[in-house]
Amino acid sequence: MADAPFLQAQNIYKVFIARGGQARLALRNVDLTVRRGEFLCLIGPSGCGKSTVLNMFAGLVAPSDGVIRHDGRMIVDVNTQVGYVTQDDNLLPWRTVLANVELALECKGVAPDERRSRAVDYLTRVGLRGYEGLYPHELSGGMRKRVSIVRTLVDDSVDVILMDEPFGPLDAQTRLILQDELLRLWQGTGRTIVFVTHDLVEAIALSDRIAIFTSVPGAIKDVREVNLPRPRDVFHIHETPGFSEIYDRIWNDLREEILKTRADNAA
Repeated sequence: MADAPFLQAQNIYKVFIARGGQARLALRNVDLTVRRGEFLCLIGPSGCGKSTVLNMFAGLVAPSDGVIRHDGRMIVDVNTQVGYVTQDDNLLPWRTVLANVELALECKGVAPDERRSRAVDYLTRVGLRGYEGLYPHELSGGMRKRVSIVRTLVDDSVDVILMDEPFGPLDAQTRLILQDELLRLWQGTGRTIVFVTHDLVEAIALSDRIAIFTSVPGAIKDVREVNLPRPRDVFHIHETPGFSEIYDRIWNDLREEILKTRADNAA
């Protein structure tokens, strides 16, 4: 894995203007680099700007100051070279499972036979072969999330996948299953994933490195390596030698920021 920055947030500040014209500093002096092909998790207190950084990598939000780069290119508009998976599945209710997965390929002019073949291949990998003709309202929450993920991954023209708490709304068992499926889909592809979560165990199970944010206004407090071997067993990750030490170090970093956030909210 190359150490050169593939995604980069350099000296980022973000100010949001609330109703009545009041300014709120959301991010301050954020410096973050993402290596090509790595799985990086962003973790921190609620409201610390993790999703805002993700939106900047996607070109959906502009920094008030500082620079966002993707593969050396400055991002000043919507970044069409990334895929984005949000908490909501955002499936089109009038399109079938197959048609939803084919959507990006259809928009890019991929031939019908090829896009169908690629869509069916990905649906098969996540256990949804045979569900191609169903509509989103006929699926469980976990099934809809699977469709949302493979709809993003099927487009191999994107080299970065941004994921904003994609498993947050799901039950614990479904989350574990989808974490395992995501790792199997990602490993060996060379794609870069930036993944926002509030779940420290999830972050350790999935990532190569974890960036820890401070309380608001958000900054990068530390970036920790997750030196656990791959492939990983997410169902028994807590039994992996070295897990407890990594967990304790990151939790110590995180706990202080969570307590600051609680104190600020109570003031």
